Amino acid sequence: MTRDLETRLAEVAQQYGRYKANAYLFTYEAVSYTVDRRYAATLEFGHVTGREVLEGIKELALARFGFMAKTVFQEWGVGATEDFGEIVFHLVREGVVSKTDNDSVGDFARGFDFDEVFVRHHDWLGRLAEPRTSRP
Repeated sequence: MTRDLETRLAEVAQQYGRYKANAYLFTYEAVSYTVDRRYAATLEFGHVTGREVLEGIKELALARFGFMAKTVFQEWGVGATEDFGEIVFHLVREGVVSKTDNDSVGDFARGFDFDEVFVRHHDWLGRLAEPRTSRP
């Protein structure tokens, strides 16, 4: 990613003021990741849907942040998949990414539950609370 793009994403974040710049950067990277993943599977570049982007967000978040993804997203002002839809459409309005006439922010509604994906599927609490073994 070029410094110019990072600067542009920071400007978009400041302009809209709702989400932190890292949320825009991550979302842009997730869109790129999703496009690349589709290319690897089909050898064709093409449009990706909101649902596909959400899958990319989920995979990238788990790879980068693991069970901390929900906490990271909350720090950025992102509490649900609908927030990612807002971010994507901010990026569309600013000409950073594109959309088709069939795309809408509603495509990101109720995509997945952050608790279910990032917290409940990780048994990290159990590992932290393992009983200590007594020493002889």
